[in-house]
Amino acid sequence: MSTPLPPAAALRRIAFLLERAREASYRVGAYRTAAAVVDGLDGAELDRRIRTGTLKDLKGIGPKTATAIAQAHGGEVPEYLATLEQAYADQQPAADDVAAFRAALRGDLHAHSDWSDGGSPIREMAEAARALGHEYLALTDHSPRLTVANGLSPQRLEQQLDVVAELNEELAPFRILTGIECDINVDGSLDQTDELLGRLDVVVASVHSDLRADRRAMTDRMLAAVANPHTDVLGHCTGRLVIGRKQRNGTQRPRPESDFDAEAVFGACVEHGTAVEINSRPERLDPPRRLLGLAVELGCEFAIDTDAHAPGQLDWQYNGCERAVECGVPLERVINTRTAEELLAWTGAGS
Repeated sequence: MSTPLPPAAALRRIAFLLERAREASYRVGAYRTAAAVVDGLDGAELDRRIRTGTLKDLKGIGPKTATAIAQAHGGEVPEYLATLEQAYADQQPAADDVAAFRAALRGDLHAHSDWSDGGSPIREMAEAARALGHEYLALTDHSPRLTVANGLSPQRLEQQLDVVAELNEELAPFRILTGIECDINVDGSLDQTDELLGRLDVVVASVHSDLRADRRAMTDRMLAAVANPHTDVLGHCTGRLVIGRKQRNGTQRPRPESDFDAEAVFGACVEHGTAVEINSRPERLDPPRRLLGLAVELGCEFAIDTDAHAPGQLDWQYNGCERAVECGVPLERVINTRTAEELLAWTGAGS
């Protein structure tokens, strides 16, 4: 049985296990919502609510989540969590190991706002990240070519940089890192001007088109992007979707992995100092375990990111941490365990 966790962490662990079991999204969401509510309560208020039986008066907390909160707050493992842990014991690494890995992360390097295809303003994303205990959040809205995701033209990206600068003055010491999720064009070039890319703190380069290209073409494309001096992180490298998902323009079906020479690409990541993203979105979970293990073996560095498009999704990092523990990712090779200053020195933005 698991070691007792704080109430919010216990709720997130329940949500994670339900998600792993492919339970209905509303059930998963109920526990994540309740965790966010608990995060907003100080210890005295939580004590009072539990003592007076008024937890359920709070929007977002129902009978089942209230029971789990009270049990966790009392130093117990919630009964429901214990049941789930037992049911999936043979599939999961120890919850304590994953929680410790998650606690070492200082930020998230891949997140979207309503400037592209996210659902929330920049401030809301930043405040949610801060509430989770992050020290920083990289804002990585899409680049111009991805018009379906309202990608940012150079002019809009420049405007966003001004907005971020103002918000950072208000939110300090928390910091929004300037960034982009930049499309990797078919020829391997990046979908933004060199001048603007050079001004950003973090550049995540991802393939979003021609995902079924042949192995040689996809490998060459990715090698060129990884070698680009502006690229800091290789995003969701296989492009797979393990489950379908709803988007603004319709529903996407599950999608197989792109075919490329993973050993060559990961070797290039090591050579050029590009981190491999461990994408925590439940429909991506990219790279697959066999490729993540290969990247570890070859000596890659990693970024454990959520690819969040809404504040509640910033909590998905637990998914990536679980996979990192499973595959033996060394904590010291995860770049978002570093302080903002250390990270910016690594990306070159601090020079």
